[in-house]
Amino acid sequence: MSIFKGAGVAIVTPMNDDESVNYGKLEELIEEQIAGGTDAIIICGTTGESACLTVEEHLETIRFCVEKTAHRVPVIAGTGSNCTRDAVSMSREAESYGVDALLCVTPYYNKATQKGLIQHYTAISEAVHIPVILYNVPSRTGCNIQPETVAYLVNHTENIRGLKAASGSLSQIARTKALCGDKLELYSGNDDQIVPILSVGGLGVISVLSNVAPAQTHAICQSWFDGDVKEAARLQLKALDLIDALFCEVNPIPVKTALNLMGKEVGPLRAPMCGMEEKNLERLKKAMEAYGIL
Repeated sequence: MSIFKGAGVAIVTPMNDDESVNYGKLEELIEEQIAGGTDAIIICGTTGESACLTVEEHLETIRFCVEKTAHRVPVIAGTGSNCTRDAVSMSREAESYGVDALLCVTPYYNKATQKGLIQHYTAISEAVHIPVILYNVPSRTGCNIQPETVAYLVNHTENIRGLKAASGSLSQIARTKALCGDKLELYSGNDDQIVPILSVGGLGVISVLSNVAPAQTHAICQSWFDGDVKEAARLQLKALDLIDALFCEVNPIPVKTALNLMGKEVGPLRAPMCGMEEKNLERLKKAMEAYGIL
């Protein structure tokens, strides 16, 4: 059985005005996502400002999400770190809370070699008993998991099962899937590539777009699974302008701004994240209006 199939939301971490985590608002967002058809909650990923949370906040946010989701949809916890020891420790703790899987980004800044990546992910895998999803986003980390490395890990560890593919290279993603076959559960990490990645055997998306359009993102995937490729493509293309606007500044600045524009009151960003440039804010508003969510 797959970790999840469809649209998983890389959910934001709402903040109070003093930048403390707003757990009441997080519960509201979880409920809205589940009601909107979201197929999984990914907590404390990049979109959740994990890099700006303290270890205590990070773990409490994961624990809170597991409790409030109450097994209605899978919860996948971001527990990656550029330090293998920290990633292992956080992964063990998240497992103890009852998460369904872990999402572990490549070690950023350190820029590990492929040998180092194998050692890093093997250590995480050996420390836990739940599925691990590799997260490849070289534009943010400076580190790219090569297809052969992914294939080695899925063939030589017990529970490395998934890949969130955000390299942007469809050629690399297709080669990775070709090397791994059914041993790899492949998820798009880019909202503008959901349908292309489904076409090479992907199971869905770990999505920023789902924060503001959960039903619509779910529908892209479900249309594909239902065999309506034309409708899946139509929905994918319809969302492109909004997706582009959601990434016109570094994530999660635009998506958190969009949620506030929608009246969701998710609060401020933590520094060094900051408010949007005026021209980009206007672009975001226009895209949201055109898509029908503002």
